[in-house]
Amino acid sequence: MAQYFHIHPHDPQPRLIRRSVEILREGGLIVYPTDSAYAFGCRMENKDALERIRRLRQLQEDHHFTLVCADLSQISTFAKINNEAFRLIKSLTPGPYTFILPATRETPRRLQHPKRKTIGIRLPDNPITLALVAELNAPLFSSTLILPGEEDALTDPEDIRRRLEKAVDLIIDGGAVAYAPTTVIGCTEDKPEILRPGKGIAALTG
Repeated sequence: MAQYFHIHPHDPQPRLIRRSVEILREGGLIVYPTDSAYAFGCRMENKDALERIRRLRQLQEDHHFTLVCADLSQISTFAKINNEAFRLIKSLTPGPYTFILPATRETPRRLQHPKRKTIGIRLPDNPITLALVAELNAPLFSSTLILPGEEDALTDPEDIRRRLEKAVDLIIDGGAVAYAPTTVIGCTEDKPEILRPGKGIAALTG
């Protein structure tokens, strides 16, 4: 049965953030809020939790997974960033964007796209998310909480609790998060390319 923490969406309680990270370090799979949706999260080394996410979402092998990072320095450990991508990421984050970048050798192969050897990178504009990755002192492996047969992510923490309390180890209630997909930007070529318009598109084009 999942633990259930009410964490303030703008001023996260340090005690609950520390306990959430303890659950992650103990091998737990959590549900937490970002700036675009609720998401599954676990440590990137946690193979068992990764497989649990695959089963819960019924994901294909070529699904693009995401690492939620604390800052650009952390990103550069796990993804190759050219100068243009660096400037773009710096100007747009934190925010509702997913950047597709070439993975470095530090990124486990099971997290990379099997053919392209790329990884999605996020720096969400959400105090709870930022507090989690800061306390963890490592990227948080993440996948949007969209269940099989549904097009949108779950948005109501109580609904998430009802449907997933036996499938995960912790649900963080950070209030309702209206679902809006992130803008996905490919940064594998010389010029960044919008691969999927989303919540961050206005900021990108404006």
